[in-house]
Amino acid sequence: MKRIRRIRKVVTPIDFSDNSKLIADSAGFIAGRFGADLDLVFVVQNFEAYSGFFVPQLQVPNLEEELVAGAEEKMAEFLGELTDEFHNLGVGSVASKVLMGDVGEQIVSYAGEIGADLIVMGTHGYKGLEKVMFGSVADKVVRSALCPVLTINPYTCCVGTDVADDG
Repeated sequence: MKRIRRIRKVVTPIDFSDNSKLIADSAGFIAGRFGADLDLVFVVQNFEAYSGFFVPQLQVPNLEEELVAGAEEKMAEFLGELTDEFHNLGVGSVASKVLMGDVGEQIVSYAGEIGADLIVMGTHGYKGLEKVMFGSVADKVVRSALCPVLTINPYTCCVGTDVADDG
């Protein structure tokens, strides 16, 4: 009989929006239930994604490198706020990675590289309800990932509930 493989490694993309903590915490809860490792990823979108727009010459020659360095600093701070909680939830190990490129492609590629068993991600990104990711990044990941993808709508999933409650 075929079925999904044992969950040992969970990948969770975050964008540092207001919803990121809820998504990361939910992913930690799921990873903890399986004693799985958790990888948080952030993707710096490169300027090639804006090829349909006029992009003037940039004054800062190393802007992309500075964006990555800033994202790595923000990721360390974000992870520092959640490390104890992940430990308490039973997460195996926690890692983080900042990538650059097309967001959906990078998430799928990274998950494949590390042999992820599950991707847990939000349906709404940085712009919240005004910019629904489903149909763009989440849709691309769901369609392309080599492992199951659990999507979480942060506006409806956990309202009035305690995700850590076993019930």
